[in-house]
Amino acid sequence: MKVPMLDLTIQYQQLKAEINTAVQQLMENAHFILGSNVKKLEQDIAAYSRVKHGVGVGNGSDALHIALMACDIGEGDEVITTAFTFFATAGAIARAGAKPVFVDIDPVTFNIDPTLIEEKITEKTKAIIPVHLYGQTADMDPIIEIARKYNLYIIEDAAQAIGAEYKGRKVGELGDVACYSFFPTKNLGAYGDGGMAVTDNDDLAEKMRVIRVHGSKPKYYHHVLGYNSRLDEMQAAILNVKFPRLDNWNRLRREKANKYTQLLNYKLSDIVVTPVEAEGRYHIYHQYTIRVEKRDELQKYLAEHGVSTMVYYPQPLHLQPVFAHLGYKEGDLPHTGQATLEVLSLPMFPELTDEQQEYVVSKIVEFYKK
Repeated sequence: MKVPMLDLTIQYQQLKAEINTAVQQLMENAHFILGSNVKKLEQDIAAYSRVKHGVGVGNGSDALHIALMACDIGEGDEVITTAFTFFATAGAIARAGAKPVFVDIDPVTFNIDPTLIEEKITEKTKAIIPVHLYGQTADMDPIIEIARKYNLYIIEDAAQAIGAEYKGRKVGELGDVACYSFFPTKNLGAYGDGGMAVTDNDDLAEKMRVIRVHGSKPKYYHHVLGYNSRLDEMQAAILNVKFPRLDNWNRLRREKANKYTQLLNYKLSDIVVTPVEAEGRYHIYHQYTIRVEKRDELQKYLAEHGVSTMVYYPQPLHLQPVFAHLGYKEGDLPHTGQATLEVLSLPMFPELTDEQQEYVVSKIVEFYKK
């Protein structure tokens, strides 16, 4: 049996007629840049996030960068974040001219440990970027309390977490700005790059709208140095077809996650550490990530038997060569370092079948019995 990490062809076949119609209508209308599709998606995603504004941009990385710029964060500033995340989180901080300051993770949820944030704050600290990793929110109440105490911005990196909740509050309403990615593999994925920043702050929303069009307002008059980073009208048309299905897709992911957990805990509870949904969270399982010993050997064995897996992430950001000048060394963030050696993400998508999941688990059992 072949079990891919993700199979987008199934989803397309289910939505083919609607998506093809939406694309054809766009072609006939010939309004390709910041048209009605982008406007509708911005309004819908903002309402879904329980905030007033959505600003569609080129990708999730740009959403983070533009959010930082709108918060006037740049040279000489520091932003606290996690080293256990995709590069874009710290890359956006560095591109804005600021310094990323890394904090270790909670080893249970893989998210930033709020108890370690305050000791990293200096007079240069301007913001905290918690990453809602794998589809589960960071522990936000203490982060919000720290941000208020020190007058810091909170920019949620919600690239993997659209639809996740924290104590009844949606991702998107937990900070000053939240940033989504619509990369094709995401729970709400486009057929190319795309991203959005959402906020309840009128001033930040206006700044981000200006920054995404070269910093111009009105057109051809530039008071700030911006970027060309606009959500494509074609991608927005496709996302508008997909968006009404998001909650159901997230529900199905949760069902698949529960099945994995039941199977693995029944057969390998002493070997495999399954994901934990922390109290008060609504995990939307962008990834289903286990912790195991002999991770690399297991991954190789699964690949030999047709099971695709991924390691998110094998190299923490504080040890990336591009950040060597920051002076971090092996062992500085011990929980982060340990996670990079043990995490393995299993196939996860709404259309994953029971048979596929049972096959995946059977091969994991087979490996450890050997």
